Amino acid sequence: MNPVHAARRRLAPLSLLALAAVTALVGPLPGATAVAAQEATPGVLAEPPATMDCAASLATDAPAVDDTFAIVSEESEARYRAQEELANIGAVEAVGKTNAIIGQILFDAEGLPRACSRFDVDLRTLQSDSSRRDNYLYENTLETGQFPLATFILTAVEGLDGPLADGEETTFTMVGNLTLRDVTKLVSWTTTATRDGDALTGNAVTAFDMPDFGIEPPVVGPVVSLDERVALEVDLSAERAS
Repeated sequence: MNPVHAARRRLAPLSLLALAAVTALVGPLPGATAVAAQEATPGVLAEPPATMDCAASLATDAPAVDDTFAIVSEESEARYRAQEELANIGAVEAVGKTNAIIGQILFDAEGLPRACSRFDVDLRTLQSDSSRRDNYLYENTLETGQFPLATFILTAVEGLDGPLADGEETTFTMVGNLTLRDVTKLVSWTTTATRDGDALTGNAVTAFDMPDFGIEPPVVGPVVSLDERVALEVDLSAERAS
Protein backbone atom coordinates (compact mmCIF):
# COMPACT_ATOMS: atom_id res chain seq x y z
CA MET A 1 0.00 0.00 0.00
CA ASN A 2 1.21 3.51 -0.76
CA PRO A 3 2.67 4.89 2.52
CA VAL A 4 0.75 8.14 2.03
CA HIS A 5 -2.50 6.16 1.86
CA ALA A 6 -1.49 4.11 4.89
CA ALA A 7 -0.92 7.28 6.90
CA ARG A 8 -4.39 8.61 6.26
CA ARG A 9 -6.92 8.60 9.04
CA ARG A 10 -10.49 7.82 8.10
CA LEU A 11 -12.63 10.37 9.88
CA ALA A 12 -15.67 9.07 11.74
CA PRO A 13 -19.04 10.10 10.21
CA LEU A 14 -20.80 12.92 12.02
CA SER A 15 -24.20 11.35 11.02
CA LEU A 16 -26.76 12.57 8.42
CA LEU A 17 -27.62 12.68 4.57
CA ALA A 18 -25.57 15.85 4.16
CA LEU A 19 -24.22 18.13 1.43
CA ALA A 20 -23.84 22.01 1.56
CA ALA A 21 -22.23 25.52 2.56
CA VAL A 22 -22.07 29.08 4.48
CA THR A 23 -22.83 33.02 4.82
CA ALA A 24 -24.30 35.78 2.64
CA LEU A 25 -22.52 34.86 -0.57
CA VAL A 26 -23.02 37.07 -3.57
CA GLY A 27 -20.86 39.01 -5.96
CA PRO A 28 -17.40 38.05 -7.23
CA LEU A 29 -15.85 35.08 -5.47
CA PRO A 30 -12.07 35.02 -5.94
CA GLY A 31 -11.85 32.65 -2.99
CA ALA A 32 -13.95 31.07 -0.29
CA THR A 33 -14.76 33.54 2.47
CA ALA A 34 -13.23 32.53 5.80
CA VAL A 35 -15.26 33.80 8.74
CA ALA A 36 -14.63 33.84 12.47
CA ALA A 37 -15.83 30.76 14.33
CA GLN A 38 -19.53 30.66 15.14
CA GLU A 39 -21.77 27.67 15.50
CA ALA A 40 -24.19 26.91 12.69
CA THR A 41 -26.70 24.12 12.42
CA PRO A 42 -25.98 22.12 9.27
CA GLY A 43 -28.76 22.17 6.72
CA VAL A 44 -30.60 24.35 4.22
CA LEU A 45 -30.06 28.06 4.87
CA ALA A 46 -32.60 30.86 4.49
CA GLU A 47 -30.39 32.81 2.06
CA PRO A 48 -30.82 32.20 -1.68
CA PRO A 49 -28.14 30.22 -3.55
CA ALA A 50 -24.98 32.13 -4.36
CA THR A 51 -24.70 33.56 -7.86
CA MET A 52 -21.36 32.54 -9.26
CA ASP A 53 -19.61 31.68 -12.52
CA CYS A 54 -16.89 29.22 -11.54
CA ALA A 55 -15.54 28.80 -15.07
CA ALA A 56 -14.96 32.54 -15.42
CA SER A 57 -13.75 32.94 -11.84
CA LEU A 58 -11.16 30.17 -12.06
CA ALA A 59 -9.98 31.33 -15.48
CA THR A 60 -9.55 34.90 -14.26
CA ASP A 61 -8.09 34.06 -10.86
CA ALA A 62 -6.11 30.95 -11.79
CA PRO A 63 -2.93 32.24 -10.09
CA ALA A 64 -4.91 32.45 -6.82
CA VAL A 65 -5.28 28.67 -6.78
CA ASP A 66 -2.19 27.48 -4.96
CA ASP A 67 -3.10 23.83 -4.41
CA THR A 68 -5.57 21.42 -6.00
CA PHE A 69 -6.57 18.14 -4.40
CA ALA A 70 -8.42 15.64 -6.60
CA ILE A 71 -10.97 13.37 -4.94
CA VAL A 72 -10.05 9.68 -4.95
CA SER A 73 -13.39 8.03 -5.71
CA GLU A 74 -12.60 4.52 -4.52
CA GLU A 75 -11.55 5.87 -1.11
CA SER A 76 -14.53 8.22 -0.73
CA GLU A 77 -18.19 7.60 0.03
CA ALA A 78 -21.49 9.49 0.06
CA ARG A 79 -24.43 8.25 2.14
CA TYR A 80 -28.02 9.13 2.87
CA ARG A 81 -29.89 8.15 6.02
CA ALA A 82 -33.66 8.26 6.46
CA GLN A 83 -35.97 6.87 9.11
CA GLU A 84 -38.84 4.71 7.88
CA GLU A 85 -41.46 2.44 9.39
CA LEU A 86 -42.03 -0.93 7.75
CA ALA A 87 -45.12 -3.08 8.08
CA ASN A 88 -44.61 -6.00 10.48
CA ILE A 89 -41.11 -4.74 11.33
CA GLY A 90 -41.39 -1.25 12.79
CA ALA A 91 -38.95 1.66 12.69
CA VAL A 92 -35.73 1.14 10.73
CA GLU A 93 -33.04 3.34 9.24
CA ALA A 94 -32.65 3.25 5.48
CA VAL A 95 -29.06 3.83 4.39
CA GLY A 96 -27.90 4.15 0.80
CA LYS A 97 -24.31 4.76 -0.27
CA THR A 98 -21.99 5.08 -3.25
CA ASN A 99 -18.31 5.59 -4.06
CA ALA A 100 -19.15 7.33 -7.34
CA ILE A 101 -17.85 10.78 -6.32
CA ILE A 102 -15.65 13.07 -8.39
CA GLY A 103 -14.42 16.59 -7.77
CA GLN A 104 -11.61 18.75 -6.51
CA ILE A 105 -10.78 20.81 -3.44
CA LEU A 106 -8.96 24.07 -4.16
CA PHE A 107 -6.78 26.04 -1.76
CA ASP A 108 -5.60 29.63 -2.20
CA ALA A 109 -2.14 31.02 -1.49
CA GLU A 110 -3.14 31.51 2.17
CA GLY A 111 -3.94 27.81 2.48
CA LEU A 112 -7.70 28.34 2.79
CA PRO A 113 -10.37 26.37 0.88
CA ARG A 114 -11.33 28.30 -2.22
CA ALA A 115 -14.76 29.02 -3.66
CA CYS A 116 -15.69 26.76 -6.58
CA SER A 117 -14.24 23.67 -4.92
CA ARG A 118 -16.85 21.03 -5.72
CA PHE A 119 -17.91 17.43 -5.74
CA ASP A 120 -20.49 15.51 -7.76
CA VAL A 121 -22.21 12.30 -6.67
CA ASP A 122 -23.74 9.89 -9.19
CA LEU A 123 -27.16 9.16 -7.68
CA ARG A 124 -27.73 6.31 -10.14
CA THR A 125 -25.22 4.23 -8.18
CA LEU A 126 -26.74 4.63 -4.69
CA GLN A 127 -27.34 1.23 -3.12
CA SER A 128 -29.06 0.22 0.11
CA ASP A 129 -29.99 -3.18 1.51
CA SER A 130 -33.11 -3.26 -0.68
CA SER A 131 -33.07 -3.26 -4.49
CA ARG A 132 -36.80 -2.51 -4.41
CA ARG A 133 -36.13 0.70 -2.46
CA ASP A 134 -33.24 1.61 -4.74
CA ASN A 135 -35.22 1.16 -7.93
CA TYR A 136 -38.08 3.26 -6.58
CA LEU A 137 -35.64 6.05 -5.71
CA TYR A 138 -34.06 5.89 -9.16
CA GLU A 139 -37.34 5.91 -11.06
CA ASN A 140 -39.54 8.11 -8.88
CA THR A 141 -38.10 9.93 -5.86
CA LEU A 142 -34.83 11.14 -7.41
CA GLU A 143 -35.66 10.60 -11.09
CA THR A 144 -32.03 9.75 -11.74
CA GLY A 145 -32.61 9.19 -15.45
CA GLN A 146 -33.26 12.92 -15.79
CA PHE A 147 -31.21 14.18 -12.82
CA PRO A 148 -28.28 11.77 -12.39
CA LEU A 149 -26.04 13.96 -10.23
CA ALA A 150 -26.08 15.70 -6.88
CA THR A 151 -23.64 18.62 -7.00
CA PHE A 152 -22.13 20.71 -4.24
CA ILE A 153 -20.13 23.88 -5.01
CA LEU A 154 -18.35 25.63 -2.16
CA THR A 155 -18.92 29.35 -1.66
CA ALA A 156 -17.56 29.98 1.86
CA VAL A 157 -16.11 28.48 5.00
CA GLU A 158 -17.00 29.41 8.57
CA GLY A 159 -14.97 28.84 11.71
CA LEU A 160 -11.64 28.50 9.89
CA ASP A 161 -9.30 31.40 10.60
CA GLY A 162 -6.17 29.95 9.06
CA PRO A 163 -4.83 27.12 6.89
CA LEU A 164 -5.28 23.48 7.87
CA ALA A 165 -2.37 22.52 10.12
CA ASP A 166 -0.49 19.58 8.68
CA GLY A 167 -1.44 16.35 10.41
CA GLU A 168 -4.07 17.93 12.65
CA GLU A 169 -7.83 17.36 12.54
CA THR A 170 -9.79 20.61 12.10
CA THR A 171 -13.54 21.19 12.40
CA PHE A 172 -15.32 24.00 10.54
CA THR A 173 -18.43 24.67 8.46
CA MET A 174 -18.69 24.59 4.67
CA VAL A 175 -21.36 26.60 2.89
CA GLY A 176 -22.32 26.34 -0.73
CA ASN A 177 -24.83 25.52 -3.43
CA LEU A 178 -26.28 22.01 -3.31
CA THR A 179 -28.25 20.87 -6.35
CA LEU A 180 -30.57 17.87 -6.21
CA ARG A 181 -32.86 17.15 -9.14
CA ASP A 182 -33.37 20.61 -10.67
CA VAL A 183 -33.41 22.51 -7.35
CA THR A 184 -30.46 24.43 -5.88
CA LYS A 185 -30.28 25.51 -2.22
CA LEU A 186 -27.65 27.19 -0.09
CA VAL A 187 -26.60 24.54 2.43
CA SER A 188 -24.19 24.35 5.37
CA TRP A 189 -22.20 21.29 6.37
CA THR A 190 -20.41 20.44 9.58
CA THR A 191 -16.97 19.44 8.34
CA THR A 192 -13.91 17.74 9.80
CA ALA A 193 -10.73 17.62 7.74
CA THR A 194 -7.10 16.56 8.03
CA ARG A 195 -4.37 17.59 5.64
CA ASP A 196 -1.31 15.35 5.78
CA GLY A 197 1.27 16.33 3.19
CA ASP A 198 -0.11 15.35 -0.21
CA ALA A 199 -3.21 13.70 1.29
CA LEU A 200 -6.48 15.27 2.40
CA THR A 201 -9.24 13.39 4.22
CA GLY A 202 -12.50 14.76 5.54
CA ASN A 203 -16.07 14.15 6.56
CA ALA A 204 -19.01 16.48 6.00
CA VAL A 205 -22.58 16.13 7.21
CA THR A 206 -25.80 18.00 6.56
CA ALA A 207 -29.54 17.38 6.49
CA PHE A 208 -32.58 18.58 4.60
CA ASP A 209 -36.33 18.06 4.44
CA MET A 210 -37.51 16.37 1.26
CA PRO A 211 -39.84 19.27 0.30
CA ASP A 212 -36.79 21.59 0.30
CA PHE A 213 -35.80 19.97 -3.00
CA GLY A 214 -39.27 19.22 -4.28
CA ILE A 215 -39.01 15.56 -3.31
CA GLU A 216 -42.20 13.74 -2.41
CA PRO A 217 -41.65 11.23 0.41
CA PRO A 218 -41.92 7.73 -1.08
CA VAL A 219 -44.40 5.39 0.59
CA VAL A 220 -44.43 2.15 -1.31
CA GLY A 221 -44.65 -1.56 -0.62
CA PRO A 222 -43.94 -2.36 3.05
CA VAL A 223 -43.18 1.30 3.90
CA VAL A 224 -45.91 2.55 6.24
CA SER A 225 -44.38 5.97 6.85
CA LEU A 226 -41.16 7.86 6.17
CA ASP A 227 -39.56 10.75 8.03
CA GLU A 228 -39.16 13.68 5.60
CA ARG A 229 -35.83 14.58 7.23
CA VAL A 230 -32.87 13.13 5.34
CA ALA A 231 -29.29 13.07 6.59
CA LEU A 232 -26.32 13.24 4.22
CA GLU A 233 -22.79 12.09 5.03
CA VAL A 234 -19.78 12.45 2.78
CA ASP A 235 -16.36 10.94 3.52
CA LEU A 236 -13.78 12.37 1.15
CA SER A 237 -10.23 11.29 0.42
CA ALA A 238 -8.15 13.41 -1.97
CA GLU A 239 -4.61 13.67 -3.27
CA ARG A 240 -2.62 16.71 -4.32
CA ALA A 241 -2.89 17.13 -8.08
CA SER A 242 -0.70 20.20 -8.51
